Amino acid sequence: MFTNHLFYIMSTSATAGNYGDDIRSDCLVGITLNTSGGVKINLDSKIKSIYGRQMESLVAEILKFYGIKHVHVNIKDAGALDFVLAARTEAAIQLVHPSKKEFLLPLIPENQVIATKDRFRFTRIYLPGNSPKYMLNAGIHEPDGVILDLEDSVAPSKKLEARFIVRNALRQVDFLGAERMVRINQLPAGLDDLKYIIPHNVHVVLIPKVESKEQVLLVEEKIQSLSLEHDISSPVYLMPILESALGIENAFEIATASENIVAMAIGLEDYTADLGVNRTLGGQESEYARTRLVNACKAAGIQPIDSVFSDVADMEALRRSVMHSRALGFEGIGCIHPRQIEVVKECFNPTGSEIEKARSIVLAFEEAEKTGIGVITLGSKMIDPPVVKRALKTIQLAEKLGLINSDWRNKNV
Repeated sequence: MFTNHLFYIMSTSATAGNYGDDIRSDCLVGITLNTSGGVKINLDSKIKSIYGRQMESLVAEILKFYGIKHVHVNIKDAGALDFVLAARTEAAIQLVHPSKKEFLLPLIPENQVIATKDRFRFTRIYLPGNSPKYMLNAGIHEPDGVILDLEDSVAPSKKLEARFIVRNALRQVDFLGAERMVRINQLPAGLDDLKYIIPHNVHVVLIPKVESKEQVLLVEEKIQSLSLEHDISSPVYLMPILESALGIENAFEIATASENIVAMAIGLEDYTADLGVNRTLGGQESEYARTRLVNACKAAGIQPIDSVFSDVADMEALRRSVMHSRALGFEGIGCIHPRQIEVVKECFNPTGSEIEKARSIVLAFEEAEKTGIGVITLGSKMIDPPVVKRALKTIQLAEKLGLINSDWRNKNV
């Protein structure tokens, strides 16, 4: 019999996957190795009459790939796509028939795009690594990035299974242009996660609970080794997550540990737990940590990313929180629900009035420079080079976001 949400191993039998009333886009695969009798596949699926032959053929192909000739396979299907069925089958096989071989589905063209270091990371949505149903439509919400999570959102008993799901998702799921990120487990376990993701065009690796530059260097060394082994030339970027008092105190050291670090994030649930205080809506207890992280990131020339906002129902509170994050200098936050994405983007985008003010400052300063004047006033405000520099950043951001044209000097916004 199958046991829902249960992962177990015996000498010749194992199961992998999920099945139950609340499960969709997944399956539960049970495998029992035999000494005779050939291959027997029992499929229980509502769509068996339409896709049964295709599903059984895929499982048979995987069994053949691993040289398994005598086996009984039970599949309880809840709408699993090929990448999920393959991952569940392979995970179960690896438990009873360990092998260094990997059964890899094709890397779709959409997932062969190379990431850029300076792209926007305003919104990144966390997707539990062992729950494929959340991955399938994540791209339609237009996040800047998707985070396939192998850490906190995955139960300890499901860690191995999640690696196969995440690996196959990197190869098969079209996230519609979102940057493809993976949060590995806390070191040292996270180092073992890397072999399941580095060969499959992951863009950014999130390193949780970082407290020293040495941890970043361990991850980078492993990535370099795997890249050489698999002949990978495209960059794999890093995003350390600081979640403790020690991590915050070492923020600049961590931010400058590698040229491949593109951003650094703060995890406030673990940070406040480390302090021994409750996390509040106002965030007074974390203000020091957040400003220190922002300062370290700005000094290092990377993007500071704020912690997730946990109340997925209160959009106004989210808006206030994000506006405060932006005021502190953050350039993005983590999202845990698709409905948060639009609000976060709106808050990080420069407003029309901000763009117009920045445009006026730059134009006034450029005009003054022609006459040799270094400091001018605009209304009642003094305009000097630091103010102009800040205005130029607003203009450049608006240009990149398509909010103004490149000829903004000659046209109204």
